[in-house]
Amino acid sequence: MTIKVALAGAGAFGIKHLEGIKNIDGVEVVSLISRELDKTKEVADKYGIKHVTTDLADSLALKEVDAVILCTPTQMHADQTLACLKAGKHVQVEIPLADSLKGAQDVVALAKSSGLVAMCGHTRRFNPSHQYVHNQIKAGQFNIQQMDVQTYFFRRTNMNALGQPRSWTDHLLWHHAAHTVDLFAYQAGSPIVKANAIQGPIHPALGIAMDMSIQLQAANGAICTLSLSFNNDGPLGTFFRYIGDTATYLARYDDLYTGKEEKIDVSQVAVIMNGIELQDREFFAAIKEGREPNSSVAQVFNCYQVLHNLEQQLNS
Repeated sequence: MTIKVALAGAGAFGIKHLEGIKNIDGVEVVSLISRELDKTKEVADKYGIKHVTTDLADSLALKEVDAVILCTPTQMHADQTLACLKAGKHVQVEIPLADSLKGAQDVVALAKSSGLVAMCGHTRRFNPSHQYVHNQIKAGQFNIQQMDVQTYFFRRTNMNALGQPRSWTDHLLWHHAAHTVDLFAYQAGSPIVKANAIQGPIHPALGIAMDMSIQLQAANGAICTLSLSFNNDGPLGTFFRYIGDTATYLARYDDLYTGKEEKIDVSQVAVIMNGIELQDREFFAAIKEGREPNSSVAQVFNCYQVLHNLEQQLNS
């Protein structure tokens, strides 16, 4: 059986998914949804996608569509995920699942009652670098004592990963912190029981804090320190330091190093080195096998409870 997919959001991240899906057997993207019709048609032509629209409802009405991947603005995620589930489609929504606790709760409840595969794109669970560390932990060879994480961008205007103007505002807490909050609990194998946050001044035009500092503690005692900035004029991206009982690891996206900067070969950890493609492979495998995927909306829900609690702290 070929899984027929609609992809919403033909921007920087949507294209990463289209590139990954090209390499996955038994999957075909049949519909592309994005805000600007001309740009969407251009991307659709490149990837041989026949149906193009600016309205997700058009794609959900297509009988042949089995599953949807949402790479749309953060503020739309919860509502669009609910719409996909109500239309009887399996859904993978890019991180974050929602930008409010209620949004996350609504999605988790509907996903459970629908029996459909509903997954959130917490890519760090799939990057070979983090998978290597996860395998060490599962084998009892490594335990986290501290994670030290820096998420740094230089984004004082509203730009996407390709340096193009954005129609929406990104968010350090609900988007970028979500990666680390979920990964920390997942790798520690223990729920987060303490969380603190402070933030810098609110940007006058963008209306968001440009700098943030978060502290987490898991029930098993492991701790995490996360620094986030949109003001950093230097190396961009997220850098993870795992300090454990038997080793120190530095993870940079799909690559992994020892604490002494010696590169670790992670090429055999998974079938490919691309975290986004591995995430998509898990989504389609879960559909075919009728099982819960790694990074299901239920599994990542705790992350959004923590983000909600941090937001309450910051707003008080």
